Amino acid sequence: MIVVIICGGQGTRLWPISKPDYPKHLLRLVDDNSLLQNTVTRAKKLSNTVYFVTEASHAKEVAHQLPDIPAEQIIIEPARRGTASCIAIALATIKERHKTDETVVFLHADHHIADQASFSAAAHAAAQASEKNQAITLIGLTPHYPATGFGYIEMGKEMTSIEGYPVHKVEQFVEKPDESTARKYLKTNRYLWNLGLFAAPISVYEKEFAKHSPLLSTNYQKLSACITSTKDADACYLDFENEPIDTALIEKLDHVLVIPGNFDWADIGSFRDLHELLKNTEDVVTKGKVAQIDCEDTLIISETDQPVVAIGLSGMVAINTSQGILICPKDRAQNVKDGVELLKKLGHYPKS
Repeated sequence: MIVVIICGGQGTRLWPISKPDYPKHLLRLVDDNSLLQNTVTRAKKLSNTVYFVTEASHAKEVAHQLPDIPAEQIIIEPARRGTASCIAIALATIKERHKTDETVVFLHADHHIADQASFSAAAHAAAQASEKNQAITLIGLTPHYPATGFGYIEMGKEMTSIEGYPVHKVEQFVEKPDESTARKYLKTNRYLWNLGLFAAPISVYEKEFAKHSPLLSTNYQKLSACITSTKDADACYLDFENEPIDTALIEKLDHVLVIPGNFDWADIGSFRDLHELLKNTEDVVTKGKVAQIDCEDTLIISETDQPVVAIGLSGMVAINTSQGILICPKDRAQNVKDGVELLKKLGHYPKS
């Protein structure tokens, strides 16, 4: 088995802590390690061979955070072209170097998972299911609450069982539902959160590319033909369209499987998510030079030498960095990306 970690992200949803040249997966948000470093720890429990796909502007910091990783295992995109292209260049690189029909598991660098043992068991089961059934096999997550910010996978017929995990045929993919629909999904026990994690042998990816995504198949073949030349591969890559693997391939498949995982997981897609992870017995979380009086259910972070005093805040996020200042209610934290777009239009968004 080979693991590929996709190191993507543009740094907008956690602005001003995160930024385009230093996005979420490079940050130390929950402990002394970055999300990327914690993902590598999980990946090494699955395989001794781990590759990374990262955009050129992040490559230097990725290498800095992973000093034990050989440089040739860090695949550099000359520019962002979406996860479909990331997967194509990873598979082309792996096939050229390993010369065997390896099973490849794709992970994301910006996920937070504390229960590594349960995650590893689910990932191993997904890899075995993909080999046995010659089908791309996803790792879904049993929902804990009616989330509206995630895509869902509806489980169909149980095809088999591997290491205690039921392996289901995917009935359909559903994009982010409203709360009422999400509550219905939760009650049926037929729906999983779609984490974007999956496994399959290289030959299965190639077969599905050719059958369901002719453009992706063509791009993959072009890359495979020139993958040993960085200059030629970069020029080829820059001609690709920017598209996620979900719409380019996964949602088009007529035979795709899913294993329901039962590990903890967080996307940390907003400061609300970060606050929920960090708060323990106290519902006010502070970092840096912060003083607070009579606050409740609030996240306050200062990354500058300037102190922050917060008085009487309730259900709020207050972030102070050299990039800027963010103040918003926790339940509006998903709108931070909109705020970044407004800053760009006004010409106030920092370039780095």
